[in-house]
Amino acid sequence: MKTDMRGRLDGVAVFVEAVGAGGFARAAKRLALSRSAVGKAIARLETRLGVRLFHRTTRTQNLTEDGHVYYERCLRAIEELRAAESQLESGKQEVAGRLRITMPVLFGRYCIAPILLDFARLHPKLELELSFSDRPVDLIAEGFDLGIRNGALGEATGLCARRLATQPKALCAAPDYLKARGQPDTIEALATHDVLIHCRMGNPYPWLLADANGRLIEVTLASRLRLDDLEVTADAAVAGMGLAWLPHWLIRERIQAGTLVPLWENRPSASMDSHAVWPVTEYMPLRVRLAIDTLLEKLPEAPGVQVPTALPGWHMQGVTASGSPSSRGKRSVR
Repeated sequence: MKTDMRGRLDGVAVFVEAVGAGGFARAAKRLALSRSAVGKAIARLETRLGVRLFHRTTRTQNLTEDGHVYYERCLRAIEELRAAESQLESGKQEVAGRLRITMPVLFGRYCIAPILLDFARLHPKLELELSFSDRPVDLIAEGFDLGIRNGALGEATGLCARRLATQPKALCAAPDYLKARGQPDTIEALATHDVLIHCRMGNPYPWLLADANGRLIEVTLASRLRLDDLEVTADAAVAGMGLAWLPHWLIRERIQAGTLVPLWENRPSASMDSHAVWPVTEYMPLRVRLAIDTLLEKLPEAPGVQVPTALPGWHMQGVTASGSPSSRGKRSVR
């Protein structure tokens, strides 16, 4: 019986990882296996099931209809196992076991990781795995217990969210740039300046700035410099390459050192919310709950980060777009 059950589970974890990773090669890297080993494990699984799970080409592997059905069942089975582990752990007072958390690279490095490393120091039986990535991460498919996400949350099913903190953002530039080009006084004046635009996957992020009346305006700016790394954007601003709109936690030390100057400090500033996001489960593991509680307590104390204006309850089933001021206008400056 044990041998039969072991045989039935053989290859399932590899299959789920291959789907979540988007291919055999990426799954092999995550699992520390060769691509050939991943392919053979899935081939054995297909042979045992008597169906083809993937359509294979030389470059891609896409799920078949049977593969989609089997994958959904596997995810539900994995969630049941997690729920069982959580139920067993619910009566324990000691934080133990593995905790996998994904987070944005720079915000994670500067603001989240120091808090979680202190958390791990307090709980020596905790196995903490931190993953830093700015790509969209599927928490359920990739087996993460918790995710940290910045900005508006897109629609998703099977997830809960808790707002942790707010990140104020500031318009800034180097003193030499302002000396040479002057300081813009209005949103319209930005069109005459060089600007440094942060983008992701080729899509530029609009700026949210206050006009002379204090009303937040979403501004889309034309720029010859578009960068997908916030720290490089900040460095370019320090080098006098143009104006930048960046999180205060990233530029705080540069402002203190005098290499960047904040602009429009007498106007309201826009902020970006940070959320903890986790898979819906009937029993939340103690290690996950305490990690969220710790972030909720400590993150607003991080330099350049603030307490959010409102805190929703623990279980917000189904992640939806977070609130942006519905009254804000939109303006394109070219």
